[in-house]
Amino acid sequence: MQKKIVVLGSTGSIGKQTLEVIKKYPNEFEVSAISGWENTNFIKEQINIFKPRVAVVKNEYIARKLKKDLENSSTTKLLWGTEGLIEISTLDEADIIIVAITGVASLIPTFEAVKKGKVVALASKEAMVVAGELLINEANLRNTKILPIDSEHSAILQCLDNEPKECVEKIILTASGGALYDFTEAALKNVSVEDALNHPTWKMGKKVTIDSATLMNKGLEVIEAKWFFNIPASKIEIVIHPQSYVHSMVQFVDGAILAQISEHDMRIPIQYALFYPRRAINNFPRLELTKMGQLTFKKPYFNKFPCIKLAYQALEIGGTMPAVLNGANEIAVDAFLNNQINFSSIPLIIQQTMKEHQPKHNPNISDILDTDYWARERALDFCINIK
Repeated sequence: MQKKIVVLGSTGSIGKQTLEVIKKYPNEFEVSAISGWENTNFIKEQINIFKPRVAVVKNEYIARKLKKDLENSSTTKLLWGTEGLIEISTLDEADIIIVAITGVASLIPTFEAVKKGKVVALASKEAMVVAGELLINEANLRNTKILPIDSEHSAILQCLDNEPKECVEKIILTASGGALYDFTEAALKNVSVEDALNHPTWKMGKKVTIDSATLMNKGLEVIEAKWFFNIPASKIEIVIHPQSYVHSMVQFVDGAILAQISEHDMRIPIQYALFYPRRAINNFPRLELTKMGQLTFKKPYFNKFPCIKLAYQALEIGGTMPAVLNGANEIAVDAFLNNQINFSSIPLIIQQTMKEHQPKHNPNISDILDTDYWARERALDFCINIK
């Protein structure tokens, strides 16, 4: 029997690769709904190929324009906005909701999907970062699962397969180091946007690539790992692995380490989430061990890349503080990309915003969204007034 899939963010990198995987298994999966926000060219093409029952875009104007562009034979219902995202995230027929929307906009549809008891495959970091405890508690209450699509957390999930939690000594998250890892502290003050976007291994969106350069992406992944795997931050370690073939590792109490190693191909963790808990044959390129060369691992420079420490601090404080970390980071990264601040100012703006926040513990969704709004406004003030 086919599983019915909803893809939120179908026109982004992860969304497009998800549909590519689904297309390879027509007997296993059917696309029930997609969302593409503003990219009408891609969403039109996806509607014509996959013929989903529903598609969601940003607003009514875009929906009307798209309706005119679609083939007359198209029966796809067009919705828009957050209400549209919630509707497709809670479709009765849907078996798996793929969440690949960037930013905190992923939170509400993710939470609503979990409340409905849907299996969620999560590519968006922000939802788990700002509301991990809330989402996991709701998933447990509804007896459903939130599966990671991130290559690092997918790797950990695979390494932990059927292993008792008490046997885990620590989780080891690998980081490429981004484009700037070997820069000196002095050189980091004069980094250009082009320098920071020049990632040596992965081709990603601009925001994620800057997060990789500041190592904030790894800090956010520490927070995610805590909630995905119910493990304290003290048992989550980061190591720099520039070759990026080892996607993450788990060390056990007997000293053994299990690592998940594969090509730099996001379709592998996407497919793992879609078929979980089983595996399926594919024709993706295989990693040739004899051609990999040397694999190296280094400790991260916490002082040179303070965003990692800020993420650990936000996790330790808890409550609404991770939402402040995330919101302030998004504003600071955007300001850097627009040449409004320098690279070294990104962690300073996040730190200043965190210092001014009084965290609320056991927050609900409204508390988290209010905090996110406050953090963005405060960080924006700091960006404008920074010297």
